[in-house]
Parts: sequence; C-alpha cells; structure tokens
Amino acid sequence: MKELMSGNEAVARGALEAGVRMAVGYPGTPSTEILETVAARYPTVYCQWSPNEKVAFEVGIGASIGGGRTLVTMKHVGLNVAADPFMTFAYTGVNAGLVFISADDPAMHSSQNEQDNRFFARFAQVPFLTPSDSAECRSMLLDGYELSEKFDTPVMLHMTTRISHSKGIVETQEPSEGPDLKFVKDPSKYVMIPSHARERHLVVEDRLARLKELAETSPLNVVENNGSRIGIITGGVSYQYSKEVAPDFDYFKIGLGYPLPMKKIADFVSKHDRVIVVEELEPFWEDMIKAEGIKVEGKKYLGVQGEFSPRRVAMALSEAGVLEREVPEASSVDLFPRPPVLCPGCPHRGAFMALRKLKVAVTGDIGCYTLGVLQPLNALDTCICMGASIGNAIGMEKVKGSERGTVAVIGDSTFFHSGITGLVDAVYNQSNVTVVILDNRATAMTGGQQHPSTGKTLMGHDAGVIDIETLCRALGIKNFRRLDAYDYDAALETIKEEIDKPGPSVILTTRPCVLMPKRIMEEPYVVDLDLCNGCSACFRISCPAIAAAEQTNKHGHPLAVIDETLCTGCTLCSQICPEEAIVLKSQFVKA
Repeated sequence: MKELMSGNEAVARGALEAGVRMAVGYPGTPSTEILETVAARYPTVYCQWSPNEKVAFEVGIGASIGGGRTLVTMKHVGLNVAADPFMTFAYTGVNAGLVFISADDPAMHSSQNEQDNRFFARFAQVPFLTPSDSAECRSMLLDGYELSEKFDTPVMLHMTTRISHSKGIVETQEPSEGPDLKFVKDPSKYVMIPSHARERHLVVEDRLARLKELAETSPLNVVENNGSRIGIITGGVSYQYSKEVAPDFDYFKIGLGYPLPMKKIADFVSKHDRVIVVEELEPFWEDMIKAEGIKVEGKKYLGVQGEFSPRRVAMALSEAGVLEREVPEASSVDLFPRPPVLCPGCPHRGAFMALRKLKVAVTGDIGCYTLGVLQPLNALDTCICMGASIGNAIGMEKVKGSERGTVAVIGDSTFFHSGITGLVDAVYNQSNVTVVILDNRATAMTGGQQHPSTGKTLMGHDAGVIDIETLCRALGIKNFRRLDAYDYDAALETIKEEIDKPGPSVILTTRPCVLMPKRIMEEPYVVDLDLCNGCSACFRISCPAIAAAEQTNKHGHPLAVIDETLCTGCTLCSQICPEEAIVLKSQFVKA
C-alpha cells in the first residue's frame, strides 16, 4: 500500500515493520513527531519519553541487550547529551539491532547551533545511513536493523529538517516480529572495564574494516549514469536539490554515509572531467575523499553555513562553471517580518517583565522562554544548552559578575532534563543564586509533550507525578516560593526578596501553558481610546494581541488596540497601564 508520509512518519512506520519493541527518546525538533506517530498509530510498539537523551539512549541500550529491536530518537544537540553511553555502546555492540536518529537542523530553525552530526558516526566508528526522501526513511531504517545485527553495532540514521518534515510517497509492507532474541549473560562483551574494553576496541577496528568492504558493494550507494562528463557526489536532501537543477549530470548517490566506498568513488571520479561534492554544512565527505588523493571540489562553491536550496545549489554549480543554464534571480519581494514571540497570555511574560525591571543578570535556558531575550522584553543574558542556566548563574555569582544579583530561568521539562544537577551544585557550593522554574506543565516548545510532572506518559497512561517543590526541598533548598506569574507586583516583590537572601533560592511559577493541553481563553480586555494616552507601556510587554491603533496622541504616537480573538485575559497589560485604559470587555461602557 502507498501512503503520503513525512520523513518522521515514515521512520515510525519503518519501526513497526522492523519489529521494533522499544522506541524511546526526548522531544526535539525536527525529530519529535517520530515517537508521537508511533504512540498514536502503532500502539503495539512500546514507546516513551525519557527525561533526557542520555537516559533515552541508556534505556535503548538496555532494550537492545535484552533482545528487543530498539529505536532511539533525538535532534542533533541531543546526541551531545547522549554521547557518553553512545561512545561506549559502539564498543559493546548490540544484541538485537539498535538504530538511533540524529536529526540535524541546518540553518538553525529551532536550535542553538548547526553542528554536523555525521562526525559523531566517524568519531565512534559506527555506520550511518542518509535518506533522501520519505520512502528511504522507511527502507533505510529496515536496512539499519539488518546492518546493526550483522555487524554488531549501533547504526545512525542521519536526517535533517527537510527530510524529517517533507512529505513523499511511501510504499509500506506488512510488519514483522523481528528476531526472537533473549538476554544472554556476556560480561566480556557488555561490561566495559578496561581489560574488556581493550579487547572490544580490536572488535571495533575489525568491524570498521568489514564495513568498508561492504560499502564497496552496498546497493545503498548508487551510481546514476547519464553520459555526462560532470559528476556529482551527494546524498540526503542535497541529492534532491542537485537533481532538480542538474538532472542530466552523472550522480554518485550516497546512502551508506560512513564508511565511504573509496574504490567505487575513485572509479566514478576517474570517468569524469570534474566532480563536485554537494553536501550541507561541513565538508565531511569531501575531506575524506580528498584525503584518499581523489580529486573533487565542493565547499569552495557551496559554503559551510545554512541549509541548501535548489537555487543555492544552482548558483554554486554555475560559479563552478559546470551549469550552463541561467540561474533565475531571487525574488525581490520584501516579506513582512515575523519574529517569534511569546504567545498571548504566556505565563512566562510576567516573570520577564519583573526581571527586566529589576535589571538583574539573567541566565537563560532552552525552551519557549528563550524568546524572552528579544525586544521589547530583552530579559535574558545567556543561553547555552539544556540545563545550563543554573550552572551559568553559579559561575557568574561566584565571580561577582552582577552587582544586582543573578537569576537563572529554566522550564519545567528542561529542569527535569538537566537542571536538577545544577541545583545540586548550587546547594552543595552554597551559591547565592535565585532559580526561577517556569512551570507551564508541558514540554511546550516542541508541542506540549508529557514529562515527569504532567501525570501522563507518551502512550497516554497515567504516571507518577514528581512534585517540583518536594524534589527541590529534598535537594536541600530552604528558600522556596510559589508565584502566580500573572501578578506583576508579586513577581517584582518575590524575586527581589529572594535575591537578597543568602544561599540558593527557588521560585516556582504556577500558571500552565495557555495553548496545551487545551487553549485557555478568559474574558478579553479592550482599550478605552478616550483614556489611552499613547504612552506605549503595553507595547513593551511584547504581547501579539496588542497592536497600534490608527489614532495617535498629540505627539503622533499611536494609541493601543487589543485583538479580542487573541487576548486570553491574562491581566498583565491592565496591571501596567498607568491610565487604567485597559479594561475587561464586560466593564467597557462606551458613551
């Protein structure tokens, strides 16, 4: 049967067909929908969110050693978190097959960097496969399990944003049950004390040699001969872009991305006048090919930043002098800017308004609240990685970096992900930092997924709820406060009081996300234009529901107007309006 699927949906389907028994990960764009699809469509596959990617990978390792085919999913920076178990698992190898998803994000649509995770596979000396469309996402996942079990290795399926989210036709097949394997005691294989690890390192080197032999004959690497004197070496979404702009060139399409079939590539290059390597981000393939003494080109025309597009590939090939047709000019239409903003009624807004007012140093973290860095809130000073806010605050406080105090902000899901150990550090080293845990009761940035304090699992089952206050007090936090972040005056006073206390403090905000699990819409507010003086105070809270009216004050500054269809009734704008011109719709009486 044929279906239209995104790459993520196709991976989920492939997991069912491969007989996967455990699917585990942590939500992160662009990989999130894989496990959501498994949970929604294929309930026979057990799946779960873990608190972070390291734990997810460790759970996956246990399932593999226990005899169940396993899928582990994460975005590219998630593999940084999971690198410790991953690198050692490359030594131990598998029992049942394990394939893990590394979903890279060229152009950083929703990420703090655009690292190229193909290097992780080479670093660990494990193979990776690189699909170029949804159909290959399904089929290569199946290939990955065969490869994993045949060569006793974890296998990376390397995806990118466009492969994960673009849709294509996928031909499905009947699910299999996978191999019938059980756990077998084998300490020399799975217990990595130094004496065992030395022996397993020899196994890794032998495995890589055998994988290199396989690469030379693997049908995953395809040569497309069109009679051209120009050759293109490429893979993934770059193959699609290249074929679109230069369909008549000869192609070496890479499916098994590491190790490369160098003999086969050398033969391909020898038959062409020039060969261009088209790959996003780093010259991963190009440098390895050049290191073998094979003459190719690529990055000097294509660059190492951002994601590709057909036009960008066409411009590069034109610059290289191999594409004769004219490249059309880019559109000159100026699009209206749409910078990301906190949603109308977002409970984080009140805390950021208070932090901006207090002029303290604010170390930020990864989540919706990272948007607090943008104007006009302008409330964050750092954002490094998941869970870093608390550690950053400790370091800043210890060197007296801020005279007004240091505050770390972190979301509830991020706190469970990797903030707890930072709080342990604050208690242990008696750091005078204030930690604001912005608890909106969801992993909101990636779509409202469950986490350890929401009371539900990914599969919709009831779960134990970890109470954040109880946890913080168990860690040794003596100064703990709850805060309604919609109460602006209370936010100001609470944060100010906790900053002045010795030792670490925790403030827990208590308002849920306004969009998930259901949209919160209270009675909207309106602006009495007869009272509004155009002071722009309400504009500075960065609420998308507030806009400039056509009317202006005597200085030409616009008055304010509120879109009632967007307003959630959170009250913040009415609290800071000096003229009391913002009132509930039911209280507004127009003479």
